[in-house]
Amino acid sequence: MLDAAPDRGLSAPLVAGAAASLLSTLALFVCGRIDGHGAAAPTNATSQWVWGRRALLRTSWSLRYTLVGYAVHHAMSTLWAAAHRRMHPPGARSASLGGAIAEAAGTAALAFAVDYTVTPRRLRPGFEHHLSARSMLVVYAAFALGLAAAFRVMDELQRAGRDGSFTP
Repeated sequence: MLDAAPDRGLSAPLVAGAAASLLSTLALFVCGRIDGHGAAAPTNATSQWVWGRRALLRTSWSLRYTLVGYAVHHAMSTLWAAAHRRMHPPGARSASLGGAIAEAAGTAALAFAVDYTVTPRRLRPGFEHHLSARSMLVVYAAFALGLAAAFRVMDELQRAGRDGSFTP
């Protein structure tokens, strides 16, 4: 049974997944534009889960491709945030900022490895079709920073005696 506390329940992974998703999506937009494929192209590629290979060709903004791509990316970010919490439970987590970042970087590296080795091509993020290797590193680093920052804030809220539910 899940406890309602943010570190043992669902709220911390939901918050951390959202933070990681938003920060990495911002990196996707910036890197997609810098790499010359368009800001929406890397996010559109993720919608290949639903729309197939034609999603890899779509470079402009679109509710059909961009919104669905973001939804898939957000869901997977939340899944990886939950996995991160399982691998690094609150009592075993590093109290230092550097330790929290290192743990999140490990989770991001694992996500990258799974995304691009174990996962069938159709279910891969598809970022590689529009991003350079350097941009891929930036995106996964942004994901790690989002995880680390959100879990760190949630940990601090718990230490301060707040329940993390964000209700007044």
